[in-house]
Amino acid sequence: MQVQQIRIGVIGTQTIVDKIMKIMDTFPSFDPVPLVFQEEDEAPALAQRIGDEVEVLFLSDPLSQRKVKESGRLAIPVHYVPVTDAGLYKALFSASQKVELAGGISVDTLTETMVVRTLKDLRIPSVRAVVYDGPAYAPKQHITAFHQAQYESGACSIAFTGVESVARELATLGIPHEWLLPSDQDIVVSLERALLSTASRRSREGQIVVGMINVDDFGAQALRRSNEHEVQKLKLDIHRLVLDYVESLDGYLTHLGGDEYLFFTTRGIFERESGGYKTIPLAKDVNKTHGISLSIGMGFGRSASMAGTNARIAMRKAKEVGGNACFIVREDGTLIGPLEMADPVQEVLSVTDPALIKRAEDAGMTSAYLSKLLNQRARSGKYEYKVHELAHLLDITVRSAHRLLQLWTDHGLVEISGIEKVPRGRPRQIFRFTFLE
Repeated sequence: MQVQQIRIGVIGTQTIVDKIMKIMDTFPSFDPVPLVFQEEDEAPALAQRIGDEVEVLFLSDPLSQRKVKESGRLAIPVHYVPVTDAGLYKALFSASQKVELAGGISVDTLTETMVVRTLKDLRIPSVRAVVYDGPAYAPKQHITAFHQAQYESGACSIAFTGVESVARELATLGIPHEWLLPSDQDIVVSLERALLSTASRRSREGQIVVGMINVDDFGAQALRRSNEHEVQKLKLDIHRLVLDYVESLDGYLTHLGGDEYLFFTTRGIFERESGGYKTIPLAKDVNKTHGISLSIGMGFGRSASMAGTNARIAMRKAKEVGGNACFIVREDGTLIGPLEMADPVQEVLSVTDPALIKRAEDAGMTSAYLSKLLNQRARSGKYEYKVHELAHLLDITVRSAHRLLQLWTDHGLVEISGIEKVPRGRPRQIFRFTFLE
């Protein structure tokens, strides 16, 4: 059975919605439904249109959120992206390239404390700032009139506004201005609040998660120790580190014998400790102190049995890519990973759609080959290969690599992206794995 993600309605201006949707990729639990408006007055109608389809609404600004809540027709949480002094830093830098800030600035949306603190941090406290102190959620006409009065009186040389419709009005009036955009961190924090407010999230917070930990190539590590006493000390050290990690998860650990461990925790705690399924601090600790890498499989499920089965599948994925990796298999069978381990990962992969996996397997690409390609894509950003590079990655012969590339090209997974000339011999073709881009 396919488990639905948490549907979230994203409503706002095109610029802010686009910015939110990019950051939404780091929230695999969300299934966003984006809608764009030109004016804040359109927000209530858009919210009403999708109110029965989503669990939470996310607005691009406080004014539109206020209008949606005042409509009083929705029984779901409604959040918005606030503009903080972080947005003012960037706007001030941009403005300083255009006008002389010493002429004074007018600011809305932010509090006077925020503005004064920012100017002080930037070491320009002498800049005179006039902050809008009218009623909260004032109509755009009032805010525009405030900036216009300050500019025409000569009190300010540039306006800073957190309302896009006001920015458009100021542009029409020919008044120098900067639009205060929310920072990425503002959006992340707001999305986290929205996530925690949903009923699905609250039910998932306490969901049991099963984890499996395997020490990569422990036999070889043991052979490097001079005697049995050193081997036993190594085992105890590893056990202590694993125990400390599971304790940080408020979990329960059991040693399966040899070099494998099993533990239980809850989904909410694991997500927070892993930074939203991004990194496993245990792997870095073990690698730093003992030079050892780990393979970790995490399983989510609606029952302990399903979670355990998914943990074993995730562990197999970690081993297939050569170890030093952590994968998560969710209750709907989707794959997340690899999470950052001892080596830095340039890009954490989002959920891998089961349809993509099926498409790859139908084209003759085994799960082992797919896992290795995904892992390499996450670690180095690589999705183009020459034949000998692919053969080395997949641990196959060059002849087999040629055969597979032809098969995958016929199925639309791969295309020839270029030719590399060499001093001697035939030019080498470069193959692009388009589905990894």
